[in-house]
Amino acid sequence: MSVSGVKKQMHKASQLLNERLLGAEGTKMDDDFLKMEKSITVITSLLAELLTRTTEFLQPNPAYRARLSMLNNVSRIRGQARPLGYPQTESMLGRCMKHYSQQLGAASEFGGALDGTGEALQQVSQARDALDFNIKRTFIDPLQELQSTQLKEIRHQLKKLNGRRLDFDYLRRRRAKVPVEDVHKAWDKFTSSKELVERSMLLLLQDDVHQLRPLAALVAALLQFHQHAHRVLLGLHGNLQARLTAASHKPEQRFRPRKVRAELNSAVRTHRPPSVTPSPPSGGSSMEQRPHPDSPVSTYDGGPVLGRPCCRAMYSFHPSHEGELRFSQGDLIFLTNQVDTNWYEGTLGDQSGLLPASYVDVLVPLPLP
Repeated sequence: MSVSGVKKQMHKASQLLNERLLGAEGTKMDDDFLKMEKSITVITSLLAELLTRTTEFLQPNPAYRARLSMLNNVSRIRGQARPLGYPQTESMLGRCMKHYSQQLGAASEFGGALDGTGEALQQVSQARDALDFNIKRTFIDPLQELQSTQLKEIRHQLKKLNGRRLDFDYLRRRRAKVPVEDVHKAWDKFTSSKELVERSMLLLLQDDVHQLRPLAALVAALLQFHQHAHRVLLGLHGNLQARLTAASHKPEQRFRPRKVRAELNSAVRTHRPPSVTPSPPSGGSSMEQRPHPDSPVSTYDGGPVLGRPCCRAMYSFHPSHEGELRFSQGDLIFLTNQVDTNWYEGTLGDQSGLLPASYVDVLVPLPLP
């Protein structure tokens, strides 16, 4: 910096101290200028906080934001062009549900519902990723550009204007000791700077289109996200209601403990050697011993059932398809095969067919394959 520049800075500092400490009056700006300057100050503060709050709205977890920023910086240094995305909470919850639905298996009704819910949440997460991208492109980037171009230039012009005002006020205060030409020259510089900054502020404050367009884009992106999420969740809600209705109409399976002692007794009787029954005395009658009705050792067609796979009907069943076995409550049905977890094959008298597992209580189970 030249000697004249250093002297000018000292003059400005002297004038500023006189105004702050001694109450010296400087050149006053008109009301319109002060009003526009106040509006520019409000817009500057608004953009700074608005950009921060928008980022917090899209990425609410500060720890994830810091980690994501660090990883993206490392990727940029390594030359990896694709940045990492913010881990959405819907995606994490959906992955958790799908993981445990696989462990429960396809036969579990709750596992199937978990899988569908996890898939829907991952679709919502993808929609939220699209929301982040749209808001950054149509809302954050335009506001950052406004902040780094027009507002930055206006702040620079205001700072320059204040310096020229201090220079003019110092020369005017000491006009008896400085040439008149220097005072007029300082005044011309001050007025030209004032006109330039007034024009810049007026153009920014009257440009309503460029100020409203990012806000409209923000609302449009939010509306698109919520409409998509509403469609996904509405389909999920219908699916869950259908599952709930089907589960509420499913016959209830009553728990009955297996009679282990009866099964053991049946096995003993199977291997017991035949014994000679003494003849009843003349004039007497033979007493037929009948097993307990809940015992797996029952009778059928007058003969004992010794350890044969069988079940007892808890409800009456009327077939709705060909190949199904009709039976009534309390019937004893012999089991021949298990089709799956929901159906058996069995015989009742001279009839055979399929019977639902939820309608019977297995007394003697089928042997393991």
